[in-house]
Amino acid sequence: MKSKTALALVAVLALAACGNDKAPVASDQQSGKSPLAEYMGDGFVSSSSGGGSFRIATRAGGAQQPSDEELAKQRKVEDATVACMKDAGFEYVAVPPEQQAKGKFSDAFNLPPDKFAEQYGYGISTIDWSKAGDNDSNPNTKIRKALSPTAQKAYDKALNGPNATGNGAVVIQGGGPNSSGEQDLGCRGKAVKQVYGDNKGAIDFKKFDSLFKDIQALQKRIDSDQRVLDATTAWTDCMADAGHSGYKKVSDPRDEVQQKLDTLTGNQPPAKGGPAKTITGPPSFDKVDSAKLSDLRKLEIELAVADQKCKAKGYDDAYKKVQYEQEKEFVDQHKAELEAYRDEMANR
Repeated sequence: MKSKTALALVAVLALAACGNDKAPVASDQQSGKSPLAEYMGDGFVSSSSGGGSFRIATRAGGAQQPSDEELAKQRKVEDATVACMKDAGFEYVAVPPEQQAKGKFSDAFNLPPDKFAEQYGYGISTIDWSKAGDNDSNPNTKIRKALSPTAQKAYDKALNGPNATGNGAVVIQGGGPNSSGEQDLGCRGKAVKQVYGDNKGAIDFKKFDSLFKDIQALQKRIDSDQRVLDATTAWTDCMADAGHSGYKKVSDPRDEVQQKLDTLTGNQPPAKGGPAKTITGPPSFDKVDSAKLSDLRKLEIELAVADQKCKAKGYDDAYKKVQYEQEKEFVDQHKAELEAYRDEMANR
């Protein structure tokens, strides 16, 4: 169950640094808003990779600019963080939410998918996401860099809690809450709680479990549609013709790059059935063999370019046609549940 406070905190932490093990992928985005995304939010992505997987937006109801009220709250969070850090003996400068909105890699992900593939592949090994928080336009980056290594660790702990990493991300691997059942997320966490309140008004996502399971089943129906299967076969043949044989699912090339990068960085995903990572920062490339990383980046770009071209030959259109047809039917059958989900997310 996630609360307003928890969701707000995730949003604030996301502004400080990327918080995903796997980088976002420009070519993953579907053009236009699908029937289901109208209810699940613009961040809803039908995976087109088999296995019934999908991603859901943290804010439902489509792309929205923050309201004046929300911006005011974000400014209060920054001001409260300043006061808390001062009490901890550190300087912190409040950063306007308008300045935080532009991420370090925003320009890259605004590229058309084909141009992104040519320069960054899938954005996995080609972008060091552990450096996402190194924004020189943020005065706090300069403040932190001026500190000694020991003082930097103390600064990170004061700002984001004992699980903080140098890039501002927070790593929590199941288990580990204090006796009160809450994670210590430092001054940033205290500021969010001060502004957004305690866990009252929390959203019980369990009541939407049935809806999520139905959406997963929908995704499997899309993936198993004969038109998608035929398009996948054509994509596989196209990739083989381009010199990249052996891929059976459209997610295979990207998964291969991710697995190779995990091997290089020593990053191990949580064991199946084991404790999940609550909030996590990506591994750094600083200690990775530079020659091996260079080879992986070359492979990633080659795969991504071929993948993009092969999908454009027919797979993308076929998948989108099936997706929209199936989603429209799903929406007609689950409209009440979808409206309830959308309204609750919008009002949180």
